[in-house]
Amino acid sequence: MNPELEIRRLLDVMPASGRMFVKLVSKPDQRSFIDTPAPLPWGRDRPVYINFDLWSRLSRSQRDLLILRTVSWSSNIKWFQPTPMLGLTALGAIGLGVELAQQDFVGVAAASGLSAIALFQIWRNNRSSRMELEADEQALKIAQRRGYTETEAARALLSAIEAVAQNEGRMLSFVELLRCQGLRAIGGLSPVGIPDELRSE
Repeated sequence: MNPELEIRRLLDVMPASGRMFVKLVSKPDQRSFIDTPAPLPWGRDRPVYINFDLWSRLSRSQRDLLILRTVSWSSNIKWFQPTPMLGLTALGAIGLGVELAQQDFVGVAAASGLSAIALFQIWRNNRSSRMELEADEQALKIAQRRGYTETEAARALLSAIEAVAQNEGRMLSFVELLRCQGLRAIGGLSPVGIPDELRSE
């Protein structure tokens, strides 16, 4: 597989919003098919690393859905979305500045702790099963605008998740199993969907 041609094809598959900030990078030495580090708050570009030797083992529909899902997940991460946790982070940062100016080291520790806890919560929310499932659903919607039916898209993404894990020689993670169950239900392969309590974790 020619990485340059495949990157061009994948850029055509991606939504316009994804093309603006996602950068596809060939990384032949990585052990995974596709890897996307969580974007940093100050970073504009969101790199997606692909091992095209492994990538070529997937069918075209699997590759399409996997890239759409990866771009959807990456675009859903919002560090500065107005939330109570962002407010706590800002409050902690302001408190840290005030306490540093007053040279109150107990206050510095408390303000730093508050900011750290709030930032950890924001990071955790960005890695939650809810975010992962929303990325799958968003990828299916985009795929329907690219000519796939919802059932075809769900089955392609399901088979891609399973094929990637098998080729990488690992078991599916809990979140991947959860995602597969949701995709089976959407793809008409199972009557059982995802319970609401697991969807919100």
